[in-house]
Amino acid sequence: MKKRSLYLILPIITLILEILPYGAVCNFAHFETDGTVGRVRELYSYFDLLPFGYANFAPLLTAIVTCFVFLFLVIYCFTGKYSVVKITKGVLSAAVVLSLCPLLYGLDYFSVVGALITISLIAELLLLFFTIRKTEVKA
Repeated sequence: MKKRSLYLILPIITLILEILPYGAVCNFAHFETDGTVGRVRELYSYFDLLPFGYANFAPLLTAIVTCFVFLFLVIYCFTGKYSVVKITKGVLSAAVVLSLCPLLYGLDYFSVVGALITISLIAELLLLFFTIRKTEVKA
């Protein structure tokens, strides 16, 4: 149990980064005083609904999937079953893909905190792939 609880560190860090109001990006257009159109970049939490309402759906979905990853890893810590790890790997793979979706809009819609979230999700996925083997856990 104690050794398995170390797998919760990276998802906790990821959730903290997602709660910070610097991850999801919305770019809004506005008129300047000289009549040209300017852009304003605003940053939001991954759990905020405003970017989702402006068609930047990936941050909120990434945050929800990260909560599921955390829940599955808590279940794994208590049970030690490999089937939970297999599910977690699949859900974590989906979270990595979702966290990269803002890049489809362009680099302007991706932030440094968003990159850190993606890196921590990839690190957790690699940690699960390379450290947990089917032979090491109870069936």
